[in-house]
Amino acid sequence: MQITRQTEYAIRTMLELAARPAGDVMQVKIISERQGIPVEFLKKTVQLLALAGLVNTRRGTQGGIMLARVPEDITIADIVKAIEGPIAFNICLEPGYTCPNRTTCPVSPVLARAQGAFLQELKRESLADLVEKTALMKSMEDDFNE
Repeated sequence: MQITRQTEYAIRTMLELAARPAGDVMQVKIISERQGIPVEFLKKTVQLLALAGLVNTRRGTQGGIMLARVPEDITIADIVKAIEGPIAFNICLEPGYTCPNRTTCPVSPVLARAQGAFLQELKRESLADLVEKTALMKSMEDDFNE
């Protein structure tokens, strides 16, 4: 299982926004250039992030995007769900699905535990935590290169 390139781009975009001062607006074109993401593809990604309530968009010459919530309140799970939709390792784990083999299937509980652990990991750290780690890693790299 792999996350899609669109999800990767969404995560990188959200980290870019989270590293900025609160309320800062960034143009999609600037994020596209800085992150090496095709601008038209990024626009579609931003639409999904906005629909999920993770970013706000502003039109016009001073337009762009900004986080809709503080970085402490946004997790990787939020971003993955915004792009990929609900996370289910198998159809039998999708909400509302009634599997005819549910009572006799030995695999479903294993997949359910794995899915729960996966989601827990994606929820473990916020964008703020990841921005802090990125800054620390950059600082260590700068110290090493001196």
